[in-house]
Amino acid sequence: MNFELHPQLAADTVLIGDLPLCRLLLMNDRQYPWTILVPRRAGLREIFQMHESDQLCFWRESAQLSQTLMTAFAGDKLNVAALGNMVPQLHIHHIVRFKGDPAWPAPVWGKHPAQPYDSAALNERLQQLRTLLNLEPSQLA
Repeated sequence: MNFELHPQLAADTVLIGDLPLCRLLLMNDRQYPWTILVPRRAGLREIFQMHESDQLCFWRESAQLSQTLMTAFAGDKLNVAALGNMVPQLHIHHIVRFKGDPAWPAPVWGKHPAQPYDSAALNERLQQLRTLLNLEPSQLA
């Protein structure tokens, strides 16, 4: 069975690139610096379902992404969450939060409708994240 991105994730996000294990996506909502890691393994719903080596790789990628996001955006808090209630495919949100953001201090889900990036802002954010994470063109899926 091959990895396929869940249709809802495909509809709500834009590809940043591929890390060694995970596909890295940008949530198309300019209100928050919001990325999603999706392990490129078929059929995963929970972290414990991954092989131990994949779990270690996943946590390294998550930690690297977390540090990069907080350094780049100087947020007040980083929310990291794996909910899966609406999208069963294993995916982990990394959302930089600010005391003045639209949903603070509550979770971002269900508070405000997404505000998609315009084309120029989207391209700028994608390039910024690809540069910060040293994603080469060959790592763009």
